[in-house]
Amino acid sequence: MEACGIRSTNVPQLKETQLFTSHEALLLNYEQALTRRDSITEHWYNCSAHMLWIGDRTRQLDGAHVEFLRGVENPIGMKVGPTMKPDELIEIIDTLNPQNLPGRLTLISRMGADNITEMLPPLVRKVKEEGRNVVWSSDPMHGNTIKASSGYKTRSVESILKEMKGFFEVHRAEGTYAGGVHFEMTGQNVTECIGGAYQITEEGLGDRYHTHCDPRLNADQALELAFLIADTLKQARGR
Repeated sequence: MEACGIRSTNVPQLKETQLFTSHEALLLNYEQALTRRDSITEHWYNCSAHMLWIGDRTRQLDGAHVEFLRGVENPIGMKVGPTMKPDELIEIIDTLNPQNLPGRLTLISRMGADNITEMLPPLVRKVKEEGRNVVWSSDPMHGNTIKASSGYKTRSVESILKEMKGFFEVHRAEGTYAGGVHFEMTGQNVTECIGGAYQITEEGLGDRYHTHCDPRLNADQALELAFLIADTLKQARGR
């Protein structure tokens, strides 16, 4: 909030700001406890976030996570990793969005920098051929997590950039839309991801490694990638 210039004392701006939340629906007992039926429409909504997604490890067609999220009216997402097959993807899409409603389902690819241009095209092509309405997004971070020689879990800014560029290239080649990107970032000056303009090294990871879960881009690295995304989109428009 502070990185966006919004503070609790800044009341007018806070009231004018639309803030949407999203997280992985991993712990189903938690999600179930926060799911309610709307008294007017009789539809079920998960109230823990505006949008929930299914992880790449819990996306089994006959699994509890797919079964749970197909029953709520929230917009939902699903991570699509390198083991996903085209026919399997269509089956899951039809389970989660049987009415083929636009905006209902976001597919979040997380292939890894070395896999993106080989493994994503068959999936994008199949979804397009079958006429399924989805939003394609990219998670260029989770597929590029490595263990540094110092023992820290980290990600390379160069690998993140490579996968992100590959995502846009695939959609441009297939005549489909690249709908969004998913970064893990913080406004703090942490040293959790290596590389970037300031060249954080593996040896320097321990300087300000504050995360309790996954390594995040710091403010400078996030801005660097944001400008690169803008340049990529400008090139795609031919301007």
